[in-house]
Amino acid sequence: MSNWMASLIKLADLEVEQLQKRLREIADRRVAVELVLESLAMEGREETARATLDASAGWYLVGFREGLKARRAKADADLKVCAMEEAGARDALSRAFEEQKKYEMLAETARLTATRKVAKLETAALDELALRGRFRAA
Repeated sequence: MSNWMASLIKLADLEVEQLQKRLREIADRRVAVELVLESLAMEGREETARATLDASAGWYLVGFREGLKARRAKADADLKVCAMEEAGARDALSRAFEEQKKYEMLAETARLTATRKVAKLETAALDELALRGRFRAA
C-alpha cells in the first residue's frame, strides 16, 4: 500500500474517532438533561406533597410551579437541541464510515492488483524458464 493511501486511511480513521467522541459527548449531555428533567419532576412532586401537609407552604406553590415550568421548558429545549445535534452527528459518522470503507476498499484493490501483477510476472518467468529448458533438452 502506498504512503498516500495509508495517510488517507489514517485520516479517515481519525475523523471517525473524532465523530464518535462528539457523539458520545452529545449523548452524555442528553443523559444529563434527562436527569435534570427527572429531578424537576421529583421536586414538583415533593413540593406538592409538602404543600398538602403544610398550609403555609401552599402559598408558595403557585410561584414554585411557575419557576418549575420555566426550568422544565428550558430543559425540554436543551433536550431538543441535543436530539438535533445527535442526529447530525450520526449522519456525519455514517458518511465518515462510508468514506473510510471506500479508502480501505481502494487500498485492498490496489494490493490485489499488485499481487496479480507479481503473480503474472512470476508465471511469465517460470514459463520462460520452462521454454528454455525444452530448447536445451532438444
